[in-house]
Amino acid sequence: MEDVANHEYFMRQALNEAKKAANLGEVPIGAIVVLNEDIVASAYNKVEGLKNPTAHAEILAIRRACASLKNKYLINATIYVTIEPCAMCTWALILSRIGYLVYGAEDKRTGACGGILDLVNRSKLNHKIKVTRGVLASECQALIQNFFRNLRIRSTKENRKYI
Repeated sequence: MEDVANHEYFMRQALNEAKKAANLGEVPIGAIVVLNEDIVASAYNKVEGLKNPTAHAEILAIRRACASLKNKYLINATIYVTIEPCAMCTWALILSRIGYLVYGAEDKRTGACGGILDLVNRSKLNHKIKVTRGVLASECQALIQNFFRNLRIRSTKENRKYI
């Protein structure tokens, strides 16, 4: 039986990271890596700020966790991510041999853990990740939907200035 309260607690920490991203104009996705009930790394998207398309929250959190633990593998760790990871991030999770993935909202456009792709359940991979889906899904989904809604509204208002 999974510990729902623990999952919700740690997902709230990931949501806090996502809100930092939103405040900076980044796509609001947050990630934290937990080992033995301790947060060993946290990150949020920094694609715009770093001008780097690989600066996703998951990638940054994996890098920080590996540096913190002085290990290239995260076998017994859990990563909490507010949105279903994309293909790049899912492959990075597989390569890091992370033990568990817990995510909030599904991403039917770019999600690679059951969304558009299902990389975590590929039978021929040498590492399997245990996945828990939908933790605080409505909160995670609302954060990203509001971000893009506001972005569209700002974009429309800016375009009207030039008409």
